[in-house]
Amino acid sequence: MLSTARFHGWWIEVESERRSSRLRLASQGAVEITNALGNSMNDDAITRAIAIAVSARELSHAPYSRFPMGSGVVGTDGRETRGALVENVSLGLAMCSERVALFTAVVEGITPQVLALCSARTGDDLTFPCGACLQVALEIAGPDLTIVAVDLEGSREIVPLAELLPQGPYRFSPTMD
Repeated sequence: MLSTARFHGWWIEVESERRSSRLRLASQGAVEITNALGNSMNDDAITRAIAIAVSARELSHAPYSRFPMGSGVVGTDGRETRGALVENVSLGLAMCSERVALFTAVVEGITPQVLALCSARTGDDLTFPCGACLQVALEIAGPDLTIVAVDLEGSREIVPLAELLPQGPYRFSPTMD
């Protein structure tokens, strides 16, 4: 459980039940994203989602891959939730941190605006949600959801879901008209 998150310029100190973490945010300049509904989102929502993801990563159950991942969601109303990777020896029963966070958002009545994912890099690249998580995100939040991938050093990339799932089944999404 996240107990504290302190913002110190370009780094965030996060304390959870299990341990403390420090995440250095790479200098990216001010970020403001406006979704199709005209809702403006500033660095605050993105920074909060990152802090939640960093904290949630510490809660992962990853005994097989040893690749802990955490996710944070900030909703359109400012409410927050989180998710952690939960592995199982039967791979099909495992659940990615992003889906845990998105499913929890549904249960808590939160409409996701930002979804952040914190993990080690995959090779030389930041780790982004898998196809299953992108499909769930599309259905729950729509193509304007802001996805933030962040690594353990604080480098981040911010991308709209529609860019990660360009040929997604948008006409079948209940969030679309």
